[in-house]
Amino acid sequence: MESALNPYSPGSGRRPAELAGRQDEVDAFDLLMAKARQRRPDRGIVLHGLRGVGKTVLLNEFRRQAERAEFMVVTLEGRDADGGPDAVRAKLARNLLQAGRKLNNRSAGATLKSALGSVASFSAKLGVTGIDIGVALNRGRADSGSIEVDLEELVEDLCAALAEKRSGLVFVIDEMQDLDAPLIAALLSVQHLANQREWPFYIAGAGLPNLPSVLSESRSYAERLFNYRSIGPLPRPAAESALTVPAAKFGASFEPAARDLLLDASGGYPYFLQEYGYAVWETAPEKVITLSDAQVAVEIGRQQLDQGFFPSRWERASKAEKSYLQLMAVDGDEGSSTADLATRAQKKQSSMTMTRSSLIRKGIIYPPALGRVAFTVPGMADYISRCTDA
Repeated sequence: MESALNPYSPGSGRRPAELAGRQDEVDAFDLLMAKARQRRPDRGIVLHGLRGVGKTVLLNEFRRQAERAEFMVVTLEGRDADGGPDAVRAKLARNLLQAGRKLNNRSAGATLKSALGSVASFSAKLGVTGIDIGVALNRGRADSGSIEVDLEELVEDLCAALAEKRSGLVFVIDEMQDLDAPLIAALLSVQHLANQREWPFYIAGAGLPNLPSVLSESRSYAERLFNYRSIGPLPRPAAESALTVPAAKFGASFEPAARDLLLDASGGYPYFLQEYGYAVWETAPEKVITLSDAQVAVEIGRQQLDQGFFPSRWERASKAEKSYLQLMAVDGDEGSSTADLATRAQKKQSSMTMTRSSLIRKGIIYPPALGRVAFTVPGMADYISRCTDA
């Protein structure tokens, strides 16, 4: 089959040809936008789940929905920069300036231009210059140097202006658990205030399974601020659609045994489905995909995952951390008891705390419950077993 027509798209955040099994989330955000246009503010949305389940794809879909609704959209990623909190704040300021520049057109009224002055003030206070949005600084607004105070004033000013146009402000934040604690606290505080005062401001965030607990630890009211949605592997019918529908659009089909093998190998995880689908398209000589084609594709797809998806986490671990991960791999992807890991290592739990904390900071593992840890990447346990047995 022609490589140029390959309908599968493995990659971080790349929208698949068939966005199967996620209509509830898309509809929930669409309803949020509809309510905002009717000046009936609702809660923002937070997605949480393992890596490879399509959270970033959904965030990108939310961004497109908000842009189509003519909302002001500002994107941010917790891991966007290596320079720590200052670099992330600078990225936020630049993205605010870029979004503000788009809004400052001939139809922008006096209220909006004044609000954009607060964007300029906020950014200047953070040392971000060089992006002219065509307005003067709004002295005395969003320029105190306190991230919580300045974000509140910025959002208040923008929302007052955007509400006049039945629009609003959306912060789309990926890897939200990796933002520094003061910035998380400031974002939650502003979202809380916006909910109370009916400002059209919404956070659409995504992160690892422990993101809800990270937010709740920052502000106890965080559990009531958002529509939380756990994003996991696709149910079997949706996974089948994600695999077979793109191929069918080009006249290709799967023998039942071939289809089932690929679905089983993927575990229903969207990223793995795209990887195996891509491999089988490149492998199959005819448009009827056979079991033999699927077997080869699984081997090729797994090799591809072993060269990129898994090593990108494994290679970031220190020697001590790799030893910890190997102990976890014995328990598979279901997670491990920290007490059992200490027993297995013949060490005291307290002596392993720093290693555990470092792995959590690196996003390789997360704590699903008190006294337990699990991999953030599905299939990581099998990968560790493969690479350490080799």
